[in-house]
Amino acid sequence: MIEIVTPGAANMALFVGAALALLVTPGPAVLFIIARSVEQGRLAGFVSDLGIHSATLVHVLAAALGLSALLASSALAFGIVKYAGAAYLIWIGLKKIFGPAETAGPEGFAKTYSYRRLFRDGFIVNLLNPKTALFFLAFLPQFVDVGRGHIAMQVTVLGLTFGLLGLISDGCYAMAAGTAGSWLKRSRAYLGFERYVSGVLFIGLGFTAAFAGNHRK
Repeated sequence: MIEIVTPGAANMALFVGAALALLVTPGPAVLFIIARSVEQGRLAGFVSDLGIHSATLVHVLAAALGLSALLASSALAFGIVKYAGAAYLIWIGLKKIFGPAETAGPEGFAKTYSYRRLFRDGFIVNLLNPKTALFFLAFLPQFVDVGRGHIAMQVTVLGLTFGLLGLISDGCYAMAAGTAGSWLKRSRAYLGFERYVSGVLFIGLGFTAAFAGNHRK
């Protein structure tokens, strides 16, 4: 029988508080979910949320196996993952702006993207975000109790806790943005420029991801 080793009650309490403080601050993942929620409603935001945090599980596994340390130490690996993720965001934005106009369905929601695609886009965006891997490398070890042993298991427990908290907090963003989107979609003027607003948002996220952290040594 496998024994589950945790960092201890005190460390877990500190970790949950610090994780929540970080999660409520909007970042690329939150903005991605907000954009999808405004476009297609709350369910689309929730599906994107699931995609993003499914990729979080991959980063948790990588951190537990020590792959995050490899990524942080290799400038080439860091650059490849970083710019691939940025290019994907920019591609989504360009396709949004220059692609065919969307057709509004019932209640004014755009029906361009299937839920499978929403899940895939969210998964890829977070999977190709090197900041997530570096976050786990730099943040999680601070709450590991070395005296308890089983470091990889402790990192896994912390990572899964962070993913669950992120799923909940990002779901709240999806609900709020989806509600606002429902109101905005009733405006003909909004329907006219919404594709450009969303496209510019994704392109901006891509360039932010590409140029952030360029001073890394």
